[in-house]
Amino acid sequence: MKAAEQGIWKSTELRRRLADAGLEISAGKMSALWTGNPTSIRLDDLDIICHVLDCEPNDLLIREPAAVAARRPVKTNIVAVGATVTPRLGRNRTQPPA
Repeated sequence: MKAAEQGIWKSTELRRRLADAGLEISAGKMSALWTGNPTSIRLDDLDIICHVLDCEPNDLLIREPAAVAARRPVKTNIVAVGATVTPRLGRNRTQPPA
């Protein structure tokens, strides 16, 4: 959307403007940026992109809480029926069951 607001309707035009600002981007990386699915982006590159599009980084970045939650490891606590587990911290740790 920020590119369209600046009158940039093709990824090749944005790529040319970025090159004029000192950022050479490969066609593959430009495609990922244009479609909104880049795997990574350097902060230096983001700074130049924001300069060219006359915007702030938060105008370009979209939070994805569901994606963050999906990456969280699943924690499971397995406790025998009727057993009570009392963890001890420090040097007096209990030994694992044999």
